[in-house]
Amino acid sequence: MKIICVGRNYADHAKELKNDIPTEPVIFMKPKGALLLPTKALYYPEFTNDLQYECEVVVRISSNGKFIQEKFAYKYYDQVTLGIDFTARDVQRDQQKKGLPWEIAKAFDGSAAVGTFVPVTAETNVHNLAFLLHKNGVTVQEGHTRDMIFSIDQIIAYVSKFFTLNIGDFIFTGTPAGVGPVNGGDKLEGYMQGNKVLEVEVK
Repeated sequence: MKIICVGRNYADHAKELKNDIPTEPVIFMKPKGALLLPTKALYYPEFTNDLQYECEVVVRISSNGKFIQEKFAYKYYDQVTLGIDFTARDVQRDQQKKGLPWEIAKAFDGSAAVGTFVPVTAETNVHNLAFLLHKNGVTVQEGHTRDMIFSIDQIIAYVSKFFTLNIGDFIFTGTPAGVGPVNGGDKLEGYMQGNKVLEVEVK
């Protein structure tokens, strides 16, 4: 399985990190070992002093596909949840200054937390989902899929030009503004449409 991630997909988040607004989806990937399943804790990595959360909507690919047209993209995912793209921000910035790839800041073990998946039904509108993240009971991020620069269907069409999508792949669709640091002892909880679907403890 692959974990495909989209960066800078909310204008406010791109601005808070002083990045340009993209004209095409910004894609990066995480290995299978980055997956942090529900109920599993994240242990603070030794190599960073600035571990940050990035909460985002995650879809599960349900059919194999290549060169998928946007109008048919909805047929290729069947479940949705929230995830956290954990980022070693200090490592990322150091790599960026050197002009080097920054997988070590984004793709380390446990860096892709996922919540409990919810089936996508005929009544589900993935382009109209509200979500938020609590840190220790306080709301730190609020987002809505209608504010994405590139919709889920656009992302699938774009990604499938380069990579064959396979059943069981996950797509992290980008984070809104409000990213910030976590420390040992913090508890993160994600809510989608008012329902809690994600919980991660940092140790």
